[in-house]
Amino acid sequence: MKGFWHSRAGQARRATMLQGPSNRRPNTALHVMGLALIFVALGMAVCALIELLSSNRDSVALVLGAIVCGGFGTMLWLRTRAGSTRARDVFAAVGWTWVTMTLFGAIPYLAAGTFATAGVGFFEQLVNSVFESASGYSTTGSSTLVDFERPGRGLMMYRQLSQWYGGMGIVVLAVTVLPYLGVGGLDLVAAEAPGPTSDRLAPRVSETARRLWILYVLLTVAVAVLLFAVPGPTLYDSVAHALTTASTGGFSPYQTSIGYYDSVLVELVVIAGMLYGAINFTLHWRAAGGDFAAYRRDSELRSFVVLILAAATSVIATLWICDSWGSIEAFRAGLFNVVSLGTSTGFGNATDANSVGNFVLWAPAAQFVILFLFVVGASSGSTSGGIKVMRLRILVGHVIRSVRRVQQPRAVIAVKHGGTAVSEDVVSRLAGFFLIYVLLICFGVFALAALGVDLETSIGTIVSTLGNMGPALGEAGPTASFAEAFGVPARLLLVVFMLIGRLEIFPMLLMFAAPYRALRQKMSV
Repeated sequence: MKGFWHSRAGQARRATMLQGPSNRRPNTALHVMGLALIFVALGMAVCALIELLSSNRDSVALVLGAIVCGGFGTMLWLRTRAGSTRARDVFAAVGWTWVTMTLFGAIPYLAAGTFATAGVGFFEQLVNSVFESASGYSTTGSSTLVDFERPGRGLMMYRQLSQWYGGMGIVVLAVTVLPYLGVGGLDLVAAEAPGPTSDRLAPRVSETARRLWILYVLLTVAVAVLLFAVPGPTLYDSVAHALTTASTGGFSPYQTSIGYYDSVLVELVVIAGMLYGAINFTLHWRAAGGDFAAYRRDSELRSFVVLILAAATSVIATLWICDSWGSIEAFRAGLFNVVSLGTSTGFGNATDANSVGNFVLWAPAAQFVILFLFVVGASSGSTSGGIKVMRLRILVGHVIRSVRRVQQPRAVIAVKHGGTAVSEDVVSRLAGFFLIYVLLICFGVFALAALGVDLETSIGTIVSTLGNMGPALGEAGPTASFAEAFGVPARLLLVVFMLIGRLEIFPMLLMFAAPYRALRQKMSV
Protein backbone atom coordinates (compact mmCIF):
# COMPACT_ATOMS: atom_id res chain seq x y z
CA MET A 1 0.00 0.00 0.00
CA LYS A 2 2.85 2.38 0.83
CA GLY A 3 4.48 1.64 -2.53
CA PHE A 4 1.26 2.39 -4.36
CA TRP A 5 0.73 5.66 -2.48
CA HIS A 6 4.19 6.93 -3.50
CA SER A 7 3.93 5.62 -7.07
CA ARG A 8 2.77 7.78 -9.96
CA ALA A 9 -0.66 6.18 -9.87
CA GLY A 10 -0.87 6.77 -6.13
CA GLN A 11 0.13 10.41 -6.48
CA ALA A 12 -2.46 10.89 -9.20
CA ARG A 13 -5.09 9.29 -6.93
CA ARG A 14 -4.10 11.57 -4.05
CA ALA A 15 -4.27 14.63 -6.31
CA THR A 16 -7.79 13.65 -7.36
CA MET A 17 -8.84 13.22 -3.74
CA LEU A 18 -7.43 16.60 -2.75
CA GLN A 19 -9.00 18.43 -5.68
CA GLY A 20 -12.35 16.87 -4.98
CA PRO A 21 -15.15 16.07 -7.42
CA SER A 22 -14.46 16.72 -11.08
CA ASN A 23 -17.62 18.85 -11.37
CA ARG A 24 -15.91 21.65 -9.47
CA ARG A 25 -15.31 24.77 -11.53
CA PRO A 26 -11.62 25.02 -12.57
CA ASN A 27 -10.38 28.36 -11.21
CA THR A 28 -6.95 28.56 -9.58
CA ALA A 29 -7.48 32.09 -8.26
CA LEU A 30 -10.72 31.31 -6.41
CA HIS A 31 -9.39 27.95 -5.22
CA VAL A 32 -6.28 29.45 -3.63
CA MET A 33 -8.31 32.39 -2.33
CA GLY A 34 -10.72 30.04 -0.57
CA LEU A 35 -7.96 28.12 1.16
CA ALA A 36 -6.23 31.36 2.19
CA LEU A 37 -9.44 32.64 3.80
CA ILE A 38 -9.80 29.36 5.69
CA PHE A 39 -6.31 29.85 7.14
CA VAL A 40 -7.20 33.43 8.09
CA ALA A 41 -10.40 32.20 9.76
CA LEU A 42 -8.42 29.67 11.82
CA GLY A 43 -6.12 32.47 13.00
CA MET A 44 -9.09 34.62 13.97
CA ALA A 45 -10.61 31.70 15.89
CA VAL A 46 -7.42 31.18 17.90
CA CYS A 47 -7.25 34.90 18.69
CA ALA A 48 -10.94 34.84 19.70
CA LEU A 49 -10.06 32.18 22.26
CA ILE A 50 -7.22 34.38 23.58
CA GLU A 51 -9.65 37.29 23.78
CA LEU A 52 -12.24 35.15 25.58
CA LEU A 53 -9.68 34.09 28.20
CA SER A 54 -8.36 37.62 28.78
CA SER A 55 -10.17 40.93 28.35
CA ASN A 56 -13.18 39.45 26.49
CA ARG A 57 -13.97 42.80 24.86
CA ASP A 58 -13.62 41.90 21.21
CA SER A 59 -14.30 38.14 21.18
CA VAL A 60 -17.61 38.57 19.30
CA ALA A 61 -15.88 40.60 16.58
CA LEU A 62 -13.20 37.95 16.13
CA VAL A 63 -15.75 35.12 16.05
CA LEU A 64 -17.78 37.05 13.47
CA GLY A 65 -14.67 37.53 11.34
CA ALA A 66 -13.80 33.83 11.64
CA ILE A 67 -17.32 32.79 10.60
CA VAL A 68 -17.44 35.12 7.59
CA CYS A 69 -13.92 34.27 6.39
CA GLY A 70 -14.35 30.56 7.07
CA GLY A 71 -17.76 30.38 5.45
CA PHE A 72 -16.81 32.30 2.34
CA GLY A 73 -13.48 30.51 2.06
CA THR A 74 -15.07 27.07 2.42
CA MET A 75 -17.65 27.91 -0.23
CA LEU A 76 -14.91 28.92 -2.69
CA TRP A 77 -12.84 25.87 -1.81
CA LEU A 78 -15.67 23.39 -2.28
CA ARG A 79 -16.96 24.89 -5.52
CA THR A 80 -13.66 25.29 -7.35
CA ARG A 81 -10.53 23.34 -8.14
CA ALA A 82 -7.06 24.22 -9.40
CA GLY A 83 -7.16 25.01 -13.09
CA SER A 84 -4.78 26.84 -15.38
CA THR A 85 -1.34 27.76 -14.04
CA ARG A 86 -0.41 30.07 -16.90
CA ALA A 87 1.39 33.28 -15.92
CA ARG A 88 -1.66 35.55 -16.02
CA ASP A 89 -3.71 33.07 -13.96
CA VAL A 90 -0.92 32.73 -11.39
CA PHE A 91 -0.67 36.49 -10.96
CA ALA A 92 -4.44 36.73 -10.71
CA ALA A 93 -4.50 34.01 -8.02
CA VAL A 94 -1.85 35.71 -5.91
CA GLY A 95 -2.96 39.31 -6.40
CA TRP A 96 -6.67 38.80 -5.82
CA THR A 97 -6.01 36.52 -2.85
CA TRP A 98 -4.11 39.32 -1.14
CA VAL A 99 -6.76 41.92 -1.95
CA THR A 100 -9.45 39.61 -0.59
CA MET A 101 -7.46 38.86 2.58
CA THR A 102 -6.99 42.58 3.17
CA LEU A 103 -10.70 43.31 2.87
CA PHE A 104 -11.91 40.32 4.90
CA GLY A 105 -9.11 40.86 7.41
CA ALA A 106 -10.60 44.25 8.28
CA ILE A 107 -13.82 42.68 9.63
CA PRO A 108 -12.65 42.19 13.26
CA TYR A 109 -11.43 45.81 13.53
CA LEU A 110 -14.66 47.17 12.09
CA ALA A 111 -16.95 44.89 14.10
CA ALA A 112 -15.10 45.67 17.34
CA GLY A 113 -15.31 49.42 16.77
CA THR A 114 -11.54 49.70 17.13
CA PHE A 115 -11.51 53.10 15.44
CA ALA A 116 -14.93 54.28 16.65
CA THR A 117 -13.82 57.43 18.44
CA ALA A 118 -15.48 60.82 18.67
CA GLY A 119 -15.78 62.55 15.30
CA VAL A 120 -14.89 59.43 13.28
CA GLY A 121 -17.72 58.34 10.98
CA PHE A 122 -18.41 54.84 9.69
CA PHE A 123 -16.63 55.34 6.37
CA GLU A 124 -13.46 56.55 8.06
CA GLN A 125 -13.66 53.58 10.47
CA LEU A 126 -13.89 51.31 7.43
CA VAL A 127 -10.88 52.98 5.81
CA ASN A 128 -8.86 52.70 9.02
CA SER A 129 -9.80 49.03 9.40
CA VAL A 130 -8.76 48.24 5.82
CA PHE A 131 -5.56 50.25 6.32
CA GLU A 132 -4.68 48.30 9.47
CA SER A 133 -5.44 45.01 7.73
CA ALA A 134 -3.37 45.95 4.66
CA SER A 135 -0.49 47.08 6.84
CA GLY A 136 -0.65 43.78 8.70
CA TYR A 137 -0.81 41.33 5.82
CA SER A 138 1.70 43.32 3.75
CA THR A 139 4.04 43.40 6.82
CA THR A 140 4.36 47.17 6.46
CA GLY A 141 3.86 48.15 10.10
CA SER A 142 2.19 51.54 9.58
CA SER A 143 -0.77 52.01 11.89
CA THR A 144 -3.88 54.12 12.25
CA LEU A 145 -4.28 53.16 15.91
CA VAL A 146 -4.26 56.07 18.33
CA ASP A 147 -5.33 54.38 21.56
CA PHE A 148 -3.43 51.09 21.93
CA GLU A 149 -5.33 50.29 25.12
CA ARG A 150 -8.70 50.17 23.38
CA PRO A 151 -8.44 46.79 21.53
CA GLY A 152 -8.50 43.59 23.59
CA ARG A 153 -5.51 41.29 23.86
CA GLY A 154 -6.99 38.80 21.40
CA LEU A 155 -7.62 41.46 18.76
CA MET A 156 -4.09 42.80 19.22
CA MET A 157 -2.76 39.27 18.83
CA TYR A 158 -4.73 38.94 15.58
CA ARG A 159 -3.04 42.15 14.47
CA GLN A 160 0.33 40.53 15.14
CA LEU A 161 -0.74 37.26 13.51
CA SER A 162 -1.77 39.04 10.31
CA GLN A 163 1.86 40.07 9.82
CA TRP A 164 3.06 36.56 10.55
CA TYR A 165 0.76 35.22 7.83
CA GLY A 166 2.00 37.90 5.45
CA GLY A 167 5.70 37.40 6.20
CA MET A 168 6.27 34.03 4.58
CA GLY A 169 3.11 34.38 2.52
CA ILE A 170 -0.36 32.96 2.84
CA VAL A 171 -0.18 31.60 -0.72
CA VAL A 172 3.05 29.76 0.13
CA LEU A 173 1.13 28.23 3.04
CA ALA A 174 -1.65 27.22 0.67
CA VAL A 175 0.82 25.59 -1.73
CA THR A 176 1.97 23.27 1.08
CA VAL A 177 -1.42 21.55 0.91
CA LEU A 178 -1.89 21.88 -2.86
CA PRO A 179 0.68 19.38 -4.17
CA TYR A 180 -1.28 18.82 -7.37
CA LEU A 181 -0.45 22.30 -8.66
CA GLY A 182 2.88 20.96 -9.94
CA VAL A 183 5.05 23.49 -11.74
CA GLY A 184 2.33 26.11 -11.32
CA GLY A 185 2.84 25.91 -7.58
CA LEU A 186 6.40 27.14 -7.99
CA ASP A 187 5.05 30.03 -10.05
CA LEU A 188 2.63 30.87 -7.24
CA VAL A 189 5.46 30.88 -4.70
CA ALA A 190 7.64 33.03 -6.95
CA ALA A 191 4.82 35.49 -7.62
CA GLU A 192 4.12 35.97 -3.93
CA ALA A 193 7.79 36.28 -2.94
CA PRO A 194 9.20 37.79 -6.13
CA GLY A 195 12.82 38.41 -6.94
CA PRO A 196 15.29 37.95 -9.78
CA THR A 197 15.44 34.19 -9.13
CA SER A 198 13.44 31.50 -7.37
CA ASP A 199 15.05 28.49 -5.71
CA ARG A 200 13.59 25.06 -5.10
CA LEU A 201 14.54 23.42 -1.84
CA ALA A 202 13.07 20.09 -2.93
CA PRO A 203 11.93 18.42 -6.16
CA ARG A 204 8.27 18.88 -5.21
CA VAL A 205 6.95 22.43 -4.89
CA SER A 206 4.75 21.61 -1.90
CA GLU A 207 7.81 20.21 -0.13
CA THR A 208 9.71 23.43 -0.87
CA ALA A 209 6.87 25.47 0.62
CA ARG A 210 6.70 23.16 3.62
CA ARG A 211 10.42 23.54 4.32
CA LEU A 212 10.15 27.32 4.10
CA TRP A 213 7.36 27.29 6.67
CA ILE A 214 9.30 24.92 8.94
CA LEU A 215 12.20 27.40 9.04
CA TYR A 216 9.76 30.24 9.57
CA VAL A 217 8.02 28.55 12.49
CA LEU A 218 11.34 27.59 14.11
CA LEU A 219 12.55 31.19 13.85
CA THR A 220 9.32 32.41 15.46
CA VAL A 221 9.61 29.92 18.33
CA ALA A 222 13.28 30.76 18.89
CA VAL A 223 12.59 34.51 19.13
CA ALA A 224 9.65 33.92 21.48
CA VAL A 225 11.73 31.73 23.79
CA LEU A 226 14.62 34.19 23.88
CA LEU A 227 12.34 37.15 24.55
CA PHE A 228 10.60 35.28 27.38
CA ALA A 229 14.00 34.36 28.83
CA VAL A 230 15.14 37.98 29.23
CA PRO A 231 13.67 40.32 31.86
CA GLY A 232 10.69 42.38 30.72
CA PRO A 233 8.43 40.66 28.17
CA THR A 234 5.61 38.44 29.39
CA LEU A 235 4.66 35.24 27.55
CA TYR A 236 2.01 37.17 25.64
CA ASP A 237 4.49 39.91 24.72
CA SER A 238 7.12 37.37 23.68
CA VAL A 239 4.80 35.53 21.30
CA ALA A 240 3.32 38.76 19.94
CA HIS A 241 6.71 40.27 19.11
CA ALA A 242 8.12 36.96 17.84
CA LEU A 243 5.35 36.85 15.22
CA THR A 244 6.28 40.27 13.86
CA THR A 245 10.04 39.83 14.24
CA ALA A 246 10.14 36.65 12.16
CA SER A 247 7.95 38.31 9.52
CA THR A 248 10.01 41.54 9.65
CA GLY A 249 6.65 43.27 10.06
CA GLY A 250 7.11 45.62 13.00
CA PHE A 251 3.68 45.65 14.66
CA SER A 252 3.73 45.81 18.46
CA PRO A 253 0.96 45.70 21.08
CA TYR A 254 2.47 48.89 22.55
CA GLN A 255 2.49 52.38 21.12
CA THR A 256 6.21 52.83 21.83
CA SER A 257 7.00 49.46 20.22
CA ILE A 258 10.24 47.88 21.52
CA GLY A 259 10.94 51.15 23.33
CA TYR A 260 8.24 50.09 25.79
CA TYR A 261 10.79 47.84 27.53
CA ASP A 262 13.76 50.22 27.34
CA SER A 263 15.93 47.09 27.47
CA VAL A 264 19.22 46.44 25.69
CA LEU A 265 18.70 42.66 25.98
CA VAL A 266 15.28 42.82 24.33
CA GLU A 267 16.72 44.95 21.54
CA LEU A 268 19.58 42.50 20.95
CA VAL A 269 17.19 39.54 20.67
CA VAL A 270 14.99 41.47 18.24
CA ILE A 271 18.02 42.58 16.18
CA ALA A 272 19.15 38.96 15.83
CA GLY A 273 15.65 37.87 14.79
CA MET A 274 15.29 40.68 12.25
CA LEU A 275 18.65 39.91 10.66
CA TYR A 276 17.83 36.20 10.42
CA GLY A 277 14.49 36.95 8.77
CA ALA A 278 16.17 39.33 6.31
CA ILE A 279 18.46 36.62 4.90
CA ASN A 280 17.49 34.34 2.03
CA PHE A 281 15.74 31.33 3.56
CA THR A 282 17.41 29.06 1.02
CA LEU A 283 20.71 29.77 2.79
CA HIS A 284 19.13 28.92 6.15
CA TRP A 285 17.97 25.56 4.82
CA ARG A 286 21.39 24.75 3.44
CA ALA A 287 22.98 25.72 6.75
CA ALA A 288 20.48 23.52 8.59
CA GLY A 289 21.76 20.66 6.44
CA GLY A 290 25.34 21.34 7.55
CA ASP A 291 26.45 23.64 4.74
CA PHE A 292 27.27 26.69 6.87
CA ALA A 293 29.64 27.95 4.18
CA ALA A 294 26.55 28.81 2.11
CA TYR A 295 26.33 32.09 4.01
CA ARG A 296 29.91 33.01 3.15
CA ARG A 297 29.53 32.06 -0.53
CA ASP A 298 26.44 34.18 -1.11
CA SER A 299 27.44 37.51 -2.66
CA GLU A 300 24.07 39.11 -1.94
CA LEU A 301 24.42 38.36 1.77
CA ARG A 302 27.93 39.79 1.83
CA SER A 303 26.66 42.98 0.19
CA PHE A 304 23.77 43.17 2.67
CA VAL A 305 26.13 42.86 5.65
CA VAL A 306 28.41 45.56 4.24
CA LEU A 307 25.38 47.80 3.65
CA ILE A 308 24.10 47.40 7.22
CA LEU A 309 27.55 47.97 8.75
CA ALA A 310 28.22 51.05 6.60
CA ALA A 311 24.77 52.51 7.31
CA ALA A 312 25.02 51.86 11.05
CA THR A 313 28.52 53.39 11.25
CA SER A 314 27.50 56.55 9.41
CA VAL A 315 24.28 56.99 11.42
CA ILE A 316 26.00 56.40 14.77
CA ALA A 317 28.75 58.87 13.85
CA THR A 318 26.18 61.47 12.77
CA LEU A 319 24.15 61.10 15.98
CA TRP A 320 27.27 61.36 18.09
CA ILE A 321 29.03 64.20 16.27
CA CYS A 322 26.28 66.27 14.63
CA ASP A 323 23.36 65.69 17.00
CA SER A 324 25.54 65.62 20.15
CA TRP A 325 24.00 62.49 21.64
CA GLY A 326 26.11 60.42 24.00
CA SER A 327 28.19 57.65 22.43
CA ILE A 328 26.19 54.85 24.10
CA GLU A 329 22.82 56.40 23.20
CA ALA A 330 23.97 57.04 19.62
CA PHE A 331 25.27 53.48 19.21
CA ARG A 332 22.14 51.89 20.63
CA ALA A 333 19.63 54.00 18.67
CA GLY A 334 21.67 53.99 15.48
CA LEU A 335 22.26 50.23 15.38
CA PHE A 336 18.71 49.26 16.27
CA ASN A 337 17.02 51.60 13.81
CA VAL A 338 19.40 50.80 10.96
CA VAL A 339 18.76 47.07 11.38
CA SER A 340 15.03 47.63 11.86
CA LEU A 341 14.71 49.74 8.72
CA GLY A 342 17.37 47.90 6.72
CA THR A 343 15.38 44.70 7.18
CA SER A 344 12.08 46.56 6.47
CA THR A 345 10.76 45.59 9.92
CA GLY A 346 9.95 49.01 11.32
CA PHE A 347 10.23 48.36 15.05
CA GLY A 348 11.13 51.44 17.08
CA ASN A 349 13.11 51.79 20.29
CA ALA A 350 12.07 55.38 21.03
CA THR A 351 10.77 55.58 24.60
CA ASP A 352 8.95 58.83 23.76
CA ALA A 353 8.69 61.43 20.99
CA ASN A 354 11.77 63.31 22.21
CA SER A 355 14.14 60.36 22.65
CA VAL A 356 17.07 59.55 20.40
CA GLY A 357 15.20 56.57 18.92
CA ASN A 358 12.77 58.92 17.16
CA PHE A 359 14.65 59.28 13.86
CA VAL A 360 12.57 62.24 12.66
CA LEU A 361 14.70 64.29 15.08
CA TRP A 362 17.96 63.14 13.50
CA ALA A 363 20.22 65.27 11.32
CA PRO A 364 19.37 65.28 7.58
CA ALA A 365 22.47 63.18 6.78
CA ALA A 366 21.28 60.34 9.04
CA GLN A 367 17.75 60.60 7.64
CA PHE A 368 19.11 60.32 4.11
CA VAL A 369 20.82 57.05 5.06
CA ILE A 370 17.60 55.53 6.36
CA LEU A 371 15.70 56.81 3.32
CA PHE A 372 18.19 54.85 1.19
CA LEU A 373 17.50 51.79 3.36
CA PHE A 374 13.78 52.30 2.74
CA VAL A 375 14.43 51.76 -0.96
CA VAL A 376 16.91 48.88 -0.87
CA GLY A 377 15.54 46.54 1.78
CA ALA A 378 17.29 43.22 2.41
CA SER A 379 17.92 39.91 0.64
CA SER A 380 15.74 38.26 -1.98
CA GLY A 381 14.05 35.11 -0.72
CA SER A 382 13.61 36.67 2.74
CA THR A 383 10.58 38.14 4.52
CA SER A 384 11.85 41.69 3.98
CA GLY A 385 10.60 44.35 1.58
CA GLY A 386 12.36 46.92 -0.60
CA ILE A 387 13.78 46.37 -4.07
CA LYS A 388 16.23 43.79 -2.62
CA VAL A 389 20.03 43.87 -2.51
CA MET A 390 20.31 41.44 -5.43
CA ARG A 391 18.43 43.81 -7.71
CA LEU A 392 20.61 46.72 -6.57
CA ARG A 393 23.77 44.75 -7.36
CA ILE A 394 22.56 43.85 -10.84
CA LEU A 395 21.40 47.40 -11.56
CA VAL A 396 24.76 48.82 -10.45
CA GLY A 397 26.48 46.25 -12.67
CA HIS A 398 24.27 47.34 -15.57
CA VAL A 399 25.22 51.00 -15.03
CA ILE A 400 28.93 50.14 -14.89
CA ARG A 401 28.60 48.11 -18.10
CA SER A 402 26.86 51.02 -19.83
CA VAL A 403 29.74 53.33 -18.93
CA ARG A 404 32.33 50.79 -20.12
CA ARG A 405 30.48 50.35 -23.42
CA VAL A 406 30.86 54.05 -24.11
CA GLN A 407 34.61 53.53 -23.95
CA GLN A 408 34.56 50.14 -25.74
CA PRO A 409 31.49 50.06 -28.05
CA ARG A 410 32.33 46.65 -29.54
CA ALA A 411 33.15 44.92 -26.28
CA VAL A 412 30.93 42.07 -25.08
CA ILE A 413 30.49 42.78 -21.37
CA ALA A 414 28.26 40.64 -19.17
CA VAL A 415 26.53 41.77 -16.00
CA LYS A 416 27.57 39.36 -13.27
CA HIS A 417 26.12 38.45 -9.90
CA GLY A 418 28.19 36.24 -7.63
CA GLY A 419 30.58 35.44 -10.45
CA THR A 420 27.77 34.23 -12.73
CA ALA A 421 26.61 36.12 -15.80
CA VAL A 422 23.05 37.40 -15.55
CA SER A 423 20.90 36.85 -18.63
CA GLU A 424 19.99 39.91 -20.68
CA ASP A 425 16.31 39.12 -20.17
CA VAL A 426 16.70 39.42 -16.39
CA VAL A 427 18.72 42.62 -16.69
CA SER A 428 16.09 44.11 -18.99
CA ARG A 429 13.24 43.18 -16.65
CA LEU A 430 15.09 44.63 -13.65
CA ALA A 431 15.73 47.89 -15.50
CA GLY A 432 12.02 48.08 -16.33
CA PHE A 433 11.10 47.21 -12.76
CA PHE A 434 13.29 49.97 -11.35
CA LEU A 435 11.94 52.55 -13.82
CA ILE A 436 8.34 51.74 -12.87
CA TYR A 437 9.37 51.79 -9.19
CA VAL A 438 10.74 55.34 -9.56
CA LEU A 439 7.68 56.46 -11.51
CA LEU A 440 5.41 55.06 -8.80
CA ILE A 441 7.33 57.00 -6.17
CA CYS A 442 6.99 60.19 -8.21
CA PHE A 443 3.27 59.64 -8.70
CA GLY A 444 2.72 58.84 -5.01
CA VAL A 445 4.66 61.86 -3.79
CA PHE A 446 2.74 64.10 -6.19
CA ALA A 447 -0.60 62.64 -5.07
CA LEU A 448 0.15 63.08 -1.35
CA ALA A 449 1.45 66.60 -1.92
CA ALA A 450 -1.73 67.42 -3.86
CA LEU A 451 -3.72 66.18 -0.87
CA GLY A 452 -1.97 68.71 1.36
CA VAL A 453 0.84 66.60 2.84
CA ASP A 454 4.21 68.35 3.18
CA LEU A 455 6.99 67.27 0.83
CA GLU A 456 9.26 65.61 3.43
CA THR A 457 6.42 63.51 4.78
CA SER A 458 5.19 62.67 1.27
CA ILE A 459 8.58 61.41 0.08
CA GLY A 460 9.33 59.45 3.25
CA THR A 461 5.87 57.89 3.44
CA ILE A 462 5.62 56.78 -0.19
CA VAL A 463 9.11 55.25 -0.16
CA SER A 464 8.38 53.63 3.21
CA THR A 465 5.03 52.09 2.25
CA LEU A 466 6.30 50.93 -1.14
CA GLY A 467 9.19 49.22 0.68
CA ASN A 468 6.86 47.88 3.45
CA MET A 469 8.94 49.63 6.14
CA GLY A 470 6.24 51.11 8.38
CA PRO A 471 7.36 54.36 9.98
CA ALA A 472 8.47 57.18 7.71
CA LEU A 473 9.84 60.71 7.91
CA GLY A 474 8.22 63.99 8.84
CA GLU A 475 4.75 63.71 10.37
CA ALA A 476 4.71 59.91 9.88
CA GLY A 477 7.60 59.06 12.22
CA PRO A 478 7.91 56.04 14.51
CA THR A 479 5.87 57.65 17.31
CA ALA A 480 3.07 58.99 15.08
CA SER A 481 -0.28 57.57 13.97
CA PHE A 482 -1.12 57.61 10.28
CA ALA A 483 -4.72 58.50 11.20
CA GLU A 484 -3.49 61.81 12.57
CA ALA A 485 -0.89 62.47 9.85
CA PHE A 486 -3.04 61.75 6.75
CA GLY A 487 -6.58 62.31 5.55
CA VAL A 488 -8.88 59.54 4.36
CA PRO A 489 -7.97 59.80 0.62
CA ALA A 490 -4.27 59.66 1.47
CA ARG A 491 -4.78 56.57 3.62
CA LEU A 492 -6.60 54.80 0.77
CA LEU A 493 -3.71 55.62 -1.55
CA LEU A 494 -1.23 54.20 0.96
CA VAL A 495 -3.23 50.95 1.15
CA VAL A 496 -2.64 50.45 -2.58
CA PHE A 497 1.07 51.24 -2.22
CA MET A 498 1.45 48.78 0.65
CA LEU A 499 -0.03 45.96 -1.44
CA ILE A 500 2.11 46.90 -4.44
CA GLY A 501 5.16 46.88 -2.18
CA ARG A 502 4.38 43.44 -0.76
CA LEU A 503 3.62 41.70 -4.06
CA GLU A 504 5.78 44.06 -6.10
CA ILE A 505 4.88 45.80 -9.30
CA PHE A 506 4.45 43.17 -12.01
CA PRO A 507 2.16 40.78 -10.05
CA MET A 508 -0.10 43.68 -9.06
CA LEU A 509 -0.29 44.93 -12.65
CA LEU A 510 -0.69 41.51 -14.25
CA MET A 511 -3.34 40.36 -11.78
CA PHE A 512 -5.82 42.25 -13.97
CA ALA A 513 -4.77 40.38 -17.11
CA ALA A 514 -6.83 37.23 -16.48
CA PRO A 515 -10.11 39.03 -15.56
CA TYR A 516 -9.64 41.41 -18.51
CA ARG A 517 -9.11 38.52 -20.93
CA ALA A 518 -12.15 36.67 -19.56
CA LEU A 519 -14.26 39.83 -19.93
CA ARG A 520 -13.12 40.31 -23.52
CA GLN A 521 -13.97 36.70 -24.36
CA LYS A 522 -17.49 37.09 -22.94
CA MET A 523 -18.06 40.35 -24.82
CA SER A 524 -16.89 38.80 -28.10
CA VAL A 525 -19.36 35.92 -27.85
